Amino acid sequence: MGNIKKVLVANRGEIALRVMKTCTKMNIKTVAIFSDADQKAPFVKYADEKIHIGPSPSNKSYLNQDLIIKSAIDYDVDAIHPGYGFLSENFEFAQKVIDAGLIFIGPSPVAIQVMGDKLSAKKTVSKFKIPLVPGLDEEITDLDLAMNTAENIGFPILIKASAGGGGKGMRIVHHKKEFKQQMERAVSEAEKSFGNGAVFIEKYLEKPRHIEIQILADQYGNVVYLFERDCSVQRRHQKVIEEAPSSVLSEKLRKEMGEAACKVAKSCNYHGAGTVEFIFQDEQFYFLEMNTRLQVEHPVTEMITGLDLVEQQIIIANNQRLNFSQSDLKIKGHSIEVRVCAEDPFNNFLPDTGVIELYEIPQGDGVRVDDCTYQGAEVSIYYDPMISKLIVHANSRVEAIQKMINAINNYTIYGVKTTLPFCKFALNHPDFRNGNFDTRFVNLFIEDFKNSFSSDLVMDAGLAAIFKLEKLDAINVSYLPSKPNNWKNS
Repeated sequence: MGNIKKVLVANRGEIALRVMKTCTKMNIKTVAIFSDADQKAPFVKYADEKIHIGPSPSNKSYLNQDLIIKSAIDYDVDAIHPGYGFLSENFEFAQKVIDAGLIFIGPSPVAIQVMGDKLSAKKTVSKFKIPLVPGLDEEITDLDLAMNTAENIGFPILIKASAGGGGKGMRIVHHKKEFKQQMERAVSEAEKSFGNGAVFIEKYLEKPRHIEIQILADQYGNVVYLFERDCSVQRRHQKVIEEAPSSVLSEKLRKEMGEAACKVAKSCNYHGAGTVEFIFQDEQFYFLEMNTRLQVEHPVTEMITGLDLVEQQIIIANNQRLNFSQSDLKIKGHSIEVRVCAEDPFNNFLPDTGVIELYEIPQGDGVRVDDCTYQGAEVSIYYDPMISKLIVHANSRVEAIQKMINAINNYTIYGVKTTLPFCKFALNHPDFRNGNFDTRFVNLFIEDFKNSFSSDLVMDAGLAAIFKLEKLDAINVSYLPSKPNNWKNS
């Protein structure tokens, strides 16, 4: 392994820009790849060099493994950073990068492969006496055996795709009579989504928290945990709000979960940054899976530890030792992140597309926006609908919640519907404020959210005329300032 002097970022959007900013801080040159849809994107302008990688569809651009590696070689790159999503957890891509004589900024292909399959991950960590959710921890080939197992552990049970993620290939079964039909649906969806129809079953915990542990591991066997993130506010098994630390963990449980996460990393000889996900209920935690990449919600960990996780990834990829130990790490204050997505929370969080007509981000001490958009940018159909991540840090959870609400009030996005109204509602909800919530939060309170806006809609045709907008969205107008700083009467 040599010293990394130039990195190609095999990704797009806010995470590409995020990685590049750390590279610049470390005096590392950056190379961007971009599709037709991203020609004007800020991450492309920021990079030292840029390569047009193909048409807008990701399977013809950001997923083109061989062309990405060829481009890296042509541009004399030392390493490739995959970001998250796309090829970040593709062990074959990681191996190709290494075979080409380049550094893959991430774990080994073997670790990615082992942890990328939920069943193989469970088998690997089971040797280390890490708690697992009761169930059938092998691919279901015998429906009668699966049914007997389900009856033994008791309904409701959860059918899960072995190769899955994002809630695909996942079905909750409440009664025996639903089992066969839901099994068929899960297998079918898993095959369509992942090319792998393998599924397994486990006990469905009805009121769990989703708590994950951030770990760092160097190539010399040193592993540390950077405490936890609570990601329990989700829709369709995808996160909406994340915070660190969790409001429900005692110091004893925090230590136990952190040490368990380190064991998971050691079980597959892991190196790099990774996240071990657990579900937590009734003071018990159970291993869920390991994400072998940087997480979307990594900024909250950075806020409470003062560490730059991308910098640590690069240090580890450079074959350097971690320069701190577990005892050096302390939790400093509280951090919250909301994902700002172009989705309509009034219509089952369906993705929205369009041109961002007005865009102003909040600023201030302890307020961070990770984005890669601008006024006039198009939110297209080709990629994930996340526009940005809004993160705050304060001395306490109460202060962080209020700071986030203030930041949302000063975040202006017009032209597409966003998740900001729901995030503000959630932060104001008594159950969120007192920490009494679980992964059912969105389903339990979505109707209350919709009803809460019935008397608060603001319509301002004059403002619409100023911005030459054909249609005014009542919900988003509530987040427009009365006198925008950058409005032009033209």
